[in-house]
Amino acid sequence: MSRRGASSITANPVLIGAATTLVVIVAVFLAYNANNGLPFVPTYELRADVPSATNLVKGNEVRVGGARVGVIDEITPRRHDDGSVTALLSMKLETSIKPLPKDSKILVRSRSALGLKYVEISPGARRTRDGRAAPGFESGATVPLRNATPEPVEIDQVLNTFDQPTRAASQANLREFGNAFAGRGRDLNYAIEALDPLLRDLIPVMRNLAAPETRLSRFFAELGDAAAIVAPAAETQAQLFINLDITMTALAGVARPFIQDSISGAPSALDAAVRSFRIQRPFLANTEGLFRELRPGVRAFRRAAPILADALRVGTPTLIRLQDLNRRLKPLFGAIDRFATDPQVPLGIRGLTSTARILNPTVADLTPVQTVCNYMTLWFRNVSSLLSEGDANGTWQRFIIIATPSGPNNEGGPSSAPANGPSADNYLHTNPYPNTASPGQVRECEAANEPFLAGRRVIGNVPGNQGTLHDQTTRSLR
Repeated sequence: MSRRGASSITANPVLIGAATTLVVIVAVFLAYNANNGLPFVPTYELRADVPSATNLVKGNEVRVGGARVGVIDEITPRRHDDGSVTALLSMKLETSIKPLPKDSKILVRSRSALGLKYVEISPGARRTRDGRAAPGFESGATVPLRNATPEPVEIDQVLNTFDQPTRAASQANLREFGNAFAGRGRDLNYAIEALDPLLRDLIPVMRNLAAPETRLSRFFAELGDAAAIVAPAAETQAQLFINLDITMTALAGVARPFIQDSISGAPSALDAAVRSFRIQRPFLANTEGLFRELRPGVRAFRRAAPILADALRVGTPTLIRLQDLNRRLKPLFGAIDRFATDPQVPLGIRGLTSTARILNPTVADLTPVQTVCNYMTLWFRNVSSLLSEGDANGTWQRFIIIATPSGPNNEGGPSSAPANGPSADNYLHTNPYPNTASPGQVRECEAANEPFLAGRRVIGNVPGNQGTLHDQTTRSLR
């Protein structure tokens, strides 16, 4: 009878239709509530106070280490006593992360560039330093606003930093730097070569700084304490810059052409002085003897006193007009006096001295890069010729793609070994550290001068000496 009863049930279309309808209703119900968690599954409910819930909607994911651990159940605004408004997120989480340590961090992050977001939880330590279990949030607790750190940075904020004034300023800086170095390769070579003796002690300095006895880590802590000590003098330092502004404003009135002409003519004047002072020494010695012999005659100037008095009367109006200049110079000398007596100035000078001493070996190693091969001047010359276009979203560089050679392990795609034929062009040529006449290297300007050895694989320096001739390199630069 049981078999006949079972057969009668499966043969009943009404019961089969009812069972099918029930299954469909349950499936639709589960799919509709999937974002809110499956029914009859226990959850760990938490609330979190965050600064902003922009583009965050109900049903968005909550993740820990990139894995989904829950969903957002509700988002409500929350007004504080100081008038500020934050967002209160109600979250349904898996019980596997319960309890969440109280030092955990909550951050609203972007999931894509289209604006989709999710909540990222960075759990804190579950154990204290003495091995005990760290306190955690109970179910239904609220994660405070101080745990919502760091503040997220949106993609539009990053793009908005490169607005039209910023792009124009960057272009102006690049153009002016290029113009500043153009045609001044020899002077730059002399400057770098003159810095060579100043930067020779980097290795012993670094050893001293790295030594445990130096206790460099305490330096930064003490530096913070020093900054806190000098903080009350911030107003005095601000006044120094105000006075400097007054001084520079006064000098701006005579900057062109007077100060400009003085600076422009100073090098030639100093060169002339160096050449002429040696010749003038006999003349000055003879002049001293002449005035010694003229002392008796000076007594006769008493008869010329009226004439000198007339000269003084003529010069008096000129001296009166100098009072205005003296008043304008008074703030300058006051500012210079305060600067000279500032106790922070010797610290800055000592810091600059240490910086120069540290950089000495680096500049000594890089000096031939410019003095022999002229690479720095060529770089600034070439980078000023780059072409770029842009719009409100940013700027991009225009370039042309050069086709790579064909064959196994070519440079156009993944390879298992350096390219080595069979075609004449499919040979790897790479030189990550070309010779630039630096200490320990061959005296040659190898970068951009290496010959292409067809049919050969070359990794490293090319055999032979390529010489020091380079684009825009003259014999004076070598």
